[in-house]
Amino acid sequence: MAGKPLADKLSKAPEALFEEGQEHFWKTVIDTMMDGLLVVDVEGVILSVNQAMEHITGYTREELVGQPCTILKCHTCLDSVMLGQKKECELFRRGFVRRRKCVMEKKDGTPLPILKNAAILKDSRGKVVAGVENFTDLSEVEAKERVISHLRLELSREEPVYDPPVKSPDMMQLFISRLRQEVNKEDGFQGIIGKSPVMVQLFILISSAAQSEAPVVIYGESGTGKELVAAAIHRLSPRGQGPFIKVNSAALNESLLESELFGHVKGAFTGADRTRVGRFEAANGGDIFLDEIGDLPMSTQAKLLRVLQEKVIEKVGDHAPIQVNVRVITATNKDLHRLMALGRFREDLYYRIGVIPIHLPPLRERREDIPLLVKAFIDRARRQTRKPLTGISDAALDLLTGHDWPGNVRELINVIEYAFVICHEGVIQAEHLPATFAPRSAPPRRERRVGRFGRALDERQRLIDAINQAGGKKSQAARLLGISRVTMWKLLKVHDIQVDKIIRG
Repeated sequence: MAGKPLADKLSKAPEALFEEGQEHFWKTVIDTMMDGLLVVDVEGVILSVNQAMEHITGYTREELVGQPCTILKCHTCLDSVMLGQKKECELFRRGFVRRRKCVMEKKDGTPLPILKNAAILKDSRGKVVAGVENFTDLSEVEAKERVISHLRLELSREEPVYDPPVKSPDMMQLFISRLRQEVNKEDGFQGIIGKSPVMVQLFILISSAAQSEAPVVIYGESGTGKELVAAAIHRLSPRGQGPFIKVNSAALNESLLESELFGHVKGAFTGADRTRVGRFEAANGGDIFLDEIGDLPMSTQAKLLRVLQEKVIEKVGDHAPIQVNVRVITATNKDLHRLMALGRFREDLYYRIGVIPIHLPPLRERREDIPLLVKAFIDRARRQTRKPLTGISDAALDLLTGHDWPGNVRELINVIEYAFVICHEGVIQAEHLPATFAPRSAPPRRERRVGRFGRALDERQRLIDAINQAGGKKSQAARLLGISRVTMWKLLKVHDIQVDKIIRG
């Protein structure tokens, strides 16, 4: 019978309980909840939060109450701003939100994946007076999903990174434990490493873009990780279970590009001995990633525009329309505005693909991430080579941090791989880095010999001659000299050669 008074109280209406002085009772109930709870007025101003909300966001109650709910930077709000739509809270428009996955931003700037449920509150006259939102932290769930994804990837490799003896349950458990330690690191997002403010903002934008069906264009210099971003958008999107098809527009011959993208029928051209499914048709229900979109021929641009407008393709040699359900993600390291001015890129296509633009920062603009990247690449190289290297010296890391990185993250990966070839054990020292990173106290250039061209003065002149011959195009000059673009950038930096000054001269 002792429980009867409490049962009687719980059976009463909430307002009656408050009238009887039970505010403390309900506050205790709410603060015992594991999920975050937030109450907002019709203008979106936060009226109240529970302890779990403080815990998962990092904000105190005092920091949240009285602030607009946009302080949490939920990506659904960011979407409306980014897409130029009138700001309107979905909760007060629809009256409820059910099981909505979204991403908020914690006080320290890190993304927080959540599951949101919400409902409106009405007074006795039926007037909407507030909204209550419930947030479930999905961080651990997503971490487990990443573990499973990585495990599947490793088991699908011919030579797994960890080389686990999968027939042994004990060793498999150890393998999973090591894998979990790696994927639970908080130094990145979806395989993209970085903790700098600019990268945190990028991660939030990626999460927001993933939930939209609008086309995405990714801008960034070579080596900044455009393909990683495109893959992250795909995995986080509702299309994540569908196909993710990649196409490098610059790598395909113009005559074959349309066949690759849209497919062809048997007999469409010489050598077409069978009907072929194109990349767009293969991507149906998922995403297609068109890299180097700035190199797409004008004729193909017109057909791509039709796909974006009408969601229809035609195979080469056939006029039968084929409906496709594909979201297009593009990327480029070129200035599309300049290409439009030169008549090499369609203005209507530019506005179609660029609904959600994402700009990747070059590595030189996020130098604080270089130590994280170096550590990650050393760990990866150590697993692959099984060399007993334990890290990198402060002197070597200072040289890497001070470098301008024209080749961005890809160049950094090459430098670490080079160091693993030169260094056999212990710590990577400055002398294990490529010659580009040689200290300033090195012997005078005119005395120093360099392997490819002989003396440094001869090397400098040959670089200048190649640049002149190539009309200032560094990639073409690199081909003339038989070296890679990254090596070309390094040599230009070593000899302090400014290409634009040479061409003007």
